[in-house]
Amino acid sequence: MSFDRGEVTLVRHGETEWSRAGRHTGRSDIPLNARGRQEAEAVGAFLRGRAFALVLTSPLTRAVETCRLAGFAAAAERLTDLVEWDYGAYEGSTTAEIRAARPGWTLWRDGVPDGETVDEVGARADSAIARLRDANGPALVFGHAHCLRVLAARWVGLAPTEGRLLTLDPATISVLGYEHDAAAIRLWNEPAPASVESAPV
Repeated sequence: MSFDRGEVTLVRHGETEWSRAGRHTGRSDIPLNARGRQEAEAVGAFLRGRAFALVLTSPLTRAVETCRLAGFAAAAERLTDLVEWDYGAYEGSTTAEIRAARPGWTLWRDGVPDGETVDEVGARADSAIARLRDANGPALVFGHAHCLRVLAARWVGLAPTEGRLLTLDPATISVLGYEHDAAAIRLWNEPAPASVESAPV
């Protein structure tokens, strides 16, 4: 796979104990588990030798650690706009647990009490996109599932809620770019070839 000027490579962090269990992990600073560290190293092996004009990471440990193990820590800038969705009262809960109290609940439609709205996450994504589009060459981003899904939707001009259509597994690689003059998603949710099979979240 070639990396062209103006393209943005997205990397979701590797597995944590909370992501393995399907727990909503927003601002809780959960580190990678052993599998997640192995996945991050596989991402690094896949991206080795690629040159990026800009490297950004969420400041949360699981993203920073993925960036470090992939070999890009020296060039990385921590960007608060890339932190995960603030799940408020649902932090640490699984979807099944939430639906026991709110049948049929979805994050994208129903939101979370005492946390961020989807539009607030979308505004942060728009700010990050502005930085990425100013980069003088390909960019690399280490972040989180829901925030990166919103970012991808906004990249192609969709509403933040349309991130619901994009699933994103741990330690996968996605590429945003262009077809002719139109913003496009060029690759999505691709595991690094050497990575272990990722568990669904």
